[in-house]
Amino acid sequence: MPAEFPYEHKYLRAKKKFPHVWCPGCGIGIVMGSIIRAVDSLGWSKNEVMVVSGIGCTSRMPVYLDFNTLHTMHGRALAFATGIKLANPELRIIAVMGDGDALAIGGNHIIHSARRNIDITAVIVNNYNYGMTGGQHSPTTPLEKITKTSPYGMVEPEFDICELLKAAGSVFVARGTVYHVIELDGLIRKALEKKGFSVVEAISPCPTNYGRDNRLGDAVRMMESLRDDSVNVAQAARMKPEELAGKIVRGVLADREAPEYTDLYLELCRRVRSSGEVGE
Repeated sequence: MPAEFPYEHKYLRAKKKFPHVWCPGCGIGIVMGSIIRAVDSLGWSKNEVMVVSGIGCTSRMPVYLDFNTLHTMHGRALAFATGIKLANPELRIIAVMGDGDALAIGGNHIIHSARRNIDITAVIVNNYNYGMTGGQHSPTTPLEKITKTSPYGMVEPEFDICELLKAAGSVFVARGTVYHVIELDGLIRKALEKKGFSVVEAISPCPTNYGRDNRLGDAVRMMESLRDDSVNVAQAARMKPEELAGKIVRGVLADREAPEYTDLYLELCRRVRSSGEVGE
């Protein structure tokens, strides 16, 4: 394997955990590659990185990554990640989740993680459905789209992941697609470098369920749609609202500064101990 792509020997549990379970055409492996490249570009040791997940297609990712990893319960990745960060603030925490894992059963956790501004990077792979369990609708399934549990069309309005987490307090919010790989690498790197709760939404095809149910074509066609139906933030700024309708806007959507929760909590502990009100 070329030195510039040392994934098999350095970052993947290739001899133990492969072949992987993802379907042909799924983009989750592309997102995993972007995480690897972002970590590698920062020069971080594998021992200082912790990858946490819940349950779902995306949540299989820690099984294959040779970092410190934790594969937890459905929707609870951020609850576990919060405990890990408070116990060991020096760890670089990455929580990987699918759209259902993050925003349905995990919705409460992600809102409050953003509100607290705890130093965790959340990478949310959005394929608009619950792929692992057969293709049920999720909180991000667009209106009128077909899934196994909306066979006549989705009637519930979908969550906009980025707008939701901007409003909840995330200091860094970005969106990319698995077609725009180099761009996605950069967005994840920026999120990892940001102090506080940072979020990257990665739009990914699910040809096996969502794509088939909505007759979106094969995996190649779904990737081409990500190319054709998305614009970056600079392009979006020059477009009229009617031109933006139905388009995916890619890039950094929020980037601000705010006090980080772990720092505030540890300072509170130091202050209380120094006051003599509690024992060491």
